[in-house]
Parts: sequence; C-alpha cells; structure tokens
Amino acid sequence: MLLDKTFMPFDLPLMNLVERIKSGGFRAEAVMDAVYDQIDQYNSSLNVYRSLLPREIAVSRARQIDEKIASGKIVGKLAGIPVSIKDNICINDPELSNSCGSQILGEYHSPFHATVVEKLLQEHALIIGTTNMDEFAMGSSTENSSFGATSNPWDSGRVPGGSSGGGAVSVASGMALLALGSDTGGSIRQPASMCGVTGLKPTYGTVSRYGLVAYGSSLDQIGCLTQRASDCRYAFSIIHGHDSNESTSAKIELSLAPEVAELKGLRICLPDEYAAAESADPEVVASVNELAELLQNQGAVVERSSLKFLKYVIPTYYVLAFAEASSNLGRFDGIRYGVRKQEQPSLESLYATTRKKGFGEEVKRRIMLGTFVLSSGYYDQYYGRAVQVRAWMEQQVGQLFNEFDFILGPVSPFPAFKLGEKTDDPLAMYLADICSVLANLTRTPAISIPGRPTKSGLPVGLQLMGRRYEDHHLLATAAAVQELTEYHQLRPESIFTKKLEI
Repeated sequence: MLLDKTFMPFDLPLMNLVERIKSGGFRAEAVMDAVYDQIDQYNSSLNVYRSLLPREIAVSRARQIDEKIASGKIVGKLAGIPVSIKDNICINDPELSNSCGSQILGEYHSPFHATVVEKLLQEHALIIGTTNMDEFAMGSSTENSSFGATSNPWDSGRVPGGSSGGGAVSVASGMALLALGSDTGGSIRQPASMCGVTGLKPTYGTVSRYGLVAYGSSLDQIGCLTQRASDCRYAFSIIHGHDSNESTSAKIELSLAPEVAELKGLRICLPDEYAAAESADPEVVASVNELAELLQNQGAVVERSSLKFLKYVIPTYYVLAFAEASSNLGRFDGIRYGVRKQEQPSLESLYATTRKKGFGEEVKRRIMLGTFVLSSGYYDQYYGRAVQVRAWMEQQVGQLFNEFDFILGPVSPFPAFKLGEKTDDPLAMYLADICSVLANLTRTPAISIPGRPTKSGLPVGLQLMGRRYEDHHLLATAAAVQELTEYHQLRPESIFTKKLEI
C-alpha cells in the first residue's frame, strides 16, 4: 500500500518539477528547504554525506535560481534540483571535498570539475554535497568507507548496498532528488536495489569518465540514481555525450526510442542461473517471476534460457578489476596524491607508511591480488586469460541480443543484509555481484527498478539489460514497466512520517 502523504518534491518527476519551478508554481528555495529538512533530521544517523553545503549557502543558491526566473532569464533543464554526487566524482567547490571514502585523500579539494558536473551546472542543477562510499568504490555495502558505514533508510540495521550507497540513500530518504554514482560491477544498481530507488548504468563510453577517480578503467561508468526510470532518462539526456577530454568516450549517436515504449512484442531472456544460484533468496526470485508474468500479460515474450557462461562472470570480473585497481591506485603514494603525515628517511618507507596508514584492508587486499595476477609468470595464466574470457562473453551476449531485446533478472540475489554480516567473509561479499557484473564486462546498459518488496518490507531490485548504445530504449521500457508496477512510489515509512508542505 502506498503511503498517504501530502505533496513532497520527490513525488513529482524531475521534468515536471523543473517546469513548475520555471513557471513559478514552486520556488526552488522551498524545494531546497524541504530537502534540507530531511538532511537535518536523518543525515547524521544514516551517514549519507561526506561533505555538504551549509544550509544557508544551498538555500541562497536556490534563491538565485528563483530570482533569475522572476527576472525573465532562461534557466536550464535541472534548475533548482538538489543533486548529490559520489565522493569519487571531482567537483571544484570550496565547500565540498573528494575523499573517495579513504583516509589517504582526507579532505582533498579538486582543482577542476568532472565533465558530468560541468553538464549539471550548465543546466543550473544545485549540487549540495558528496556522498559516502566504499573506499575507492571497492565494496558492495558501503561498510568499507574509512568514515563509517551508511545505513539503509528502510532498516537502519542493514546495509544500503555499495559502493554508491550514500547516493542511493540520499535519493531514497529525500536528501537529494538526483544522485550521480559510479558503477564498476553493480555499484549503482545494487544500492538502488537495496534502497528501493532506480539506478542506471549506461553503456560504457556514453557518459564521460573525465573527473572520475578510477578503480577499474575498462569497467567504470558514471550513471544516476533517481526515484523513477523517467527521471534517469531525463538526467541521462543531459550527462551523456562525447567528451574529447576522455579517451574512451564514444563518438556515436545513440539510438532513439519513442517517448512511451510498447511492451507488446518484446523478447526477453530470463536466465535459469539467476534463480538457481545458491545465494538466491526465494522472495527475490518470486519478485522477478512476478515481473516476467506481468510482461507476458502485456504481450511480451519471456523465454527462460540457460546461459552457461554466467558461471565465469565473478572470477573474470574480479581478476580484471583487481588488476586495474592495482595499476590505478599506484598514484596514491604521498607524493603525487595522498596525505603525507610525516617525513620519512627514504622514498620506499614514505610509500609504505603512506599506504599502510591511508588504505583500508579491502583496498590493500585488492591491490595485492591485482599485483599478483599481473606479475611475471602469472600474467598469462590469470589476467591474459580473463581478457580472453571477457571478449568471449561479449561475443556471447552480442549473439543473445540478436534474438532478444532485453535480459531480465535480479540485481542482487538477496535483499539488504545486516550490517557486519559479511564483513569477515570477502568471498561472500564478492558473490553479491553475481547478477550485476555481466553488464560491466560486456559494456552494455543496465537498469535497476524496484520490484515487489519482501514480506518484511525490504526493497527488491529487478534488472533489465539492453543492447549496447540502446540506452534510450532501455530507459523507455523501464519507465513503461514502472507505470504498471508502481513499486517505485513506495517510501520508507520511518523516513517519511513528517509532512512537508511546498
């Protein structure tokens, strides 16, 4: 049952809210006040923001938007929308910092904006803070942050997912209306799933990574978190596009899609392996099956199929991700980047002390494993083979999309787990990504949308994967599905008991 509540800014699609702000129906200042009311009440207990604009500055910037509108000036497509960004996306604002969730960066202030930040600011979005994350995006629960775990707004004793957990919670709790995150193996979709919001991982190369602190360069992709798929579509239309500053940015025009997608006639693959996974929760499987039946009732063809290559996705992904991480994080040495807390007698001891004190245990583990698979004598056996298997998977998925329009499945095999439940078992934590990493390995777009919650009220995320560069088709289809299910309208009752008037 949907909550009975008075209007709140998060009840409207972003496009409609911006239109009302532009027309003077709502004031950007009042929207910002509503968001900061949520922040003042819940940020400290949920541990969402790593750095945050003081309320008076945020409200002042919103007031400037209202003044521009009142004076007849043209404002952008995100005018007055409070936005949070993940702590690994660079922003040049004296009030905000970028630590990547790590002690090694401390309160680092970027000297430049990431390209996606530039695009948001050009459209008069109001970036209010950077959100907590697993250190250097390495984790699936936001428990690996050096600044404390973030809690799930649906149950504060559970994780929000990761590594973009802070961003997902900011949207789920009304502390932002749009969040940017990064997705290396599910780091947008998995927290979206566990927090009951919508999360988009675009096709690799469609959104510039310039200004994103790298974890796995061939896997990382900036995307967005919102309440609904139509909002993701709106935000994606703003942040995507070629960027000459970024060497992997795609020079391609994306395939367009109708405003309203037709579900009838779609061909959808439902892999048997997702339901058969040892860790699969029966209620998550039931939620996937419910959506499959709904799609069939709308005239779509849902075909169950065995994708035997799925058993290789976790080892392939982690070999590649760890290898790239060990290379990318080499720059954090106390000289090029990183906090140098004391002088050392030698260069070697400086490096060792900086990294020992600055990196957390999970980051150290991944760097060491990545260095091992790249080392002489093991390169071909591990990294070289993983590259070959990835290419084979891309070929297999390409052939699959000759027959199907989408791949359907869960985002995570289980709902949000309890804080501390998996911290002592890294392998169990890695297996949480079993349903999500395929999209990163094959560079395809994927979206998490809320499905039927568990009987205890925990959110369940359902994933649609689409063809490469058909992001608009994927987003239009997800929006059409949400028009039928309406699960994206559910809110955590403990957070939204207070009525906010605009």
